[in-house]
Amino acid sequence: MALSDKRIYLASRSPRRRDLLKQIGVPFELLLLREDLRRGADVDETPLPDESPGVYVLRIAAEKARMAARQIAQRGLPQKPVLAADTAVVFDDQVIGKPENAEHAARILRALSGREHQVLTAVAIVLREQIETQISVSSVWFRELSEAEVRRYCAGGEPMDKAGAYAIQGRAGAFVTRIAGSYSGIMGLPLAETVELLARFDISLL
Repeated sequence: MALSDKRIYLASRSPRRRDLLKQIGVPFELLLLREDLRRGADVDETPLPDESPGVYVLRIAAEKARMAARQIAQRGLPQKPVLAADTAVVFDDQVIGKPENAEHAARILRALSGREHQVLTAVAIVLREQIETQISVSSVWFRELSEAEVRRYCAGGEPMDKAGAYAIQGRAGAFVTRIAGSYSGIMGLPLAETVELLARFDISLL
């Protein structure tokens, strides 16, 4: 089935994921999950004991997609594939989450300065009982960052709500000396893997 004949649901608040789907011509409707822990998040994103980063992002992406699919059924909405994703930055084999505040963001960036880290993004698509997942693993190298650069970047607010406290498509692109892997995956939605998953639901880009 051509994409012009079939829309999907996107279970994500990320404007970057919206832009990436638009880039490859995927029509979608937003289906937002609650992410504010103070009001009760729909998906608990706490890592499990001894859970590897790859298993973690695949589990969270799948849980988000399944939760969205349950909401669709509860609301009596039309059945369409639901896409969800989860991104984690991994440094020294530890998952680095989103910064709690500007000082936390600065500590993360100081740790990444002059070093290599990995960005893992998992994608999950659900339709009724069918669930398909893929993971993208990329490596990113930062140049040495001065304390003044770190402070200016954090003061601008860009690191907040970003895994690893930076956005490669934003001003932090100037921190990156090279990458190995998927640029769109580092942004939050690996397009090659997404297209492969959509094909498993008979959705073609052509």
